[in-house]
Amino acid sequence: MRVKVISRSTQEFTRDRRQDLQKVFRNYDPALRSQEKAVEYTRALNAAKLEKIFAKPFIGAMDGHIDAVSCMAKNPNHLKAIFSGSMDGDIRLWDIAARKTVCQFPGHQGAVRGLTTSTDGDLLVSCGVDCTVRLWKVPMLKMVDTSDHTGDTSQPSAVYTWKHAFWGADHQWDGNLFATVGAQVDIWDPNRSEPINNFEWGKDTVLSVRFDPGDCNILITSASDRSLTLYDLRMSSPARKLIMKTRCNSVCWNPREPMNFTAANEDTNCYSFDARRLDEAKIVHKGHVSAVMDIDYSPTGREFVTGSYDRTVRIFNYLGDHSREIYHTKRMQRVFCVKYTYDGTYLVSGSDDTNLRLWKSKASEQLGVLLPRERKKQEYLDAVKERYKHLPEVKRIVRPSGSEGSSMKLSRLFLLASKRLVVIVEIAVVYVENASDESWDR
Repeated sequence: MRVKVISRSTQEFTRDRRQDLQKVFRNYDPALRSQEKAVEYTRALNAAKLEKIFAKPFIGAMDGHIDAVSCMAKNPNHLKAIFSGSMDGDIRLWDIAARKTVCQFPGHQGAVRGLTTSTDGDLLVSCGVDCTVRLWKVPMLKMVDTSDHTGDTSQPSAVYTWKHAFWGADHQWDGNLFATVGAQVDIWDPNRSEPINNFEWGKDTVLSVRFDPGDCNILITSASDRSLTLYDLRMSSPARKLIMKTRCNSVCWNPREPMNFTAANEDTNCYSFDARRLDEAKIVHKGHVSAVMDIDYSPTGREFVTGSYDRTVRIFNYLGDHSREIYHTKRMQRVFCVKYTYDGTYLVSGSDDTNLRLWKSKASEQLGVLLPRERKKQEYLDAVKERYKHLPEVKRIVRPSGSEGSSMKLSRLFLLASKRLVVIVEIAVVYVENASDESWDR
């Protein structure tokens, strides 16, 4: 009688050092695991269901402004700090972790339209419709008492008065210059009281400006004449101009692909362009039912967030034509500005109801520190969802269907309101045409 004995050499599975990993013997023959695809599909389906069940994106609101929030800026020195400016001229520095005001910057006599911080995070630049540019020394973000804290006040280190109102501002990613826009594009040095350079192409108001993260000498603007214009600080005139069908309210560069940018348009869509080929858009991102007011890219460059007049915040994949997430609340009104945090984990939105709202970029993500085992499991579940996302059952759950009903309702309301407005105008025209001169004078 012959007996086969499984024998292994001790040297094959014994670690040389304690720090070495244990050797695992596994046969990768697919014939031995015929149900592997079925098991993975079930896991992907369950993971998609659980993601929707545990989706709670809203974290909290930060109140303190007494008028609509018009603009925001991030501080590169502090992950949990964000600046906000309102229509009444109030500027605040917020501690996102405590959701409280750390410092206030009073001084503007009208709406604050532009906020930006320097590369080192020590200087805050603000501008508004009162025709002034104000430079502020950014205070150190200290721990605040979350029970009762109204915030300190700060005075500007410099105030520059110019000839026209301002509608936006942005600072170089690597440099000391910053740009403001309004009747023209002005380039400022913080140490000078007047612009060191200015650009003008047409007589229409320029609405927004963004510096290229890859080249500190290139910037792009959007204007009320439906144009997107590229400028080079090394040239004496603008480089190139693109005319859209409708106006772009904001524009943002992709930080990981600095040759690409995305524009938020009045026609409810966002358009991604390659700066080297402006003859056509690379991708059209659809989903909003009213004008898109602001846009901001994630630090990874894989996603961007938009805020719209339809009272929703949407997250798009940079290569996707429709949004993957739709955020809204009952009390949130028209969204004027949105920002990603520097770690890409949270979103901040500012709306017409005077509040800033804090959201999770991934609606079902668990807050707090994850163990390596938990992180590895989440990465595996994300991988199987990505693998089977095209199948009908998984696709039906993964797609953002929770808020489509409200979006369609808003679309119908906007359409009904426009029809009523047209009818009222037609009735007024008929009345004016039929009325006599005497009755019209009375």
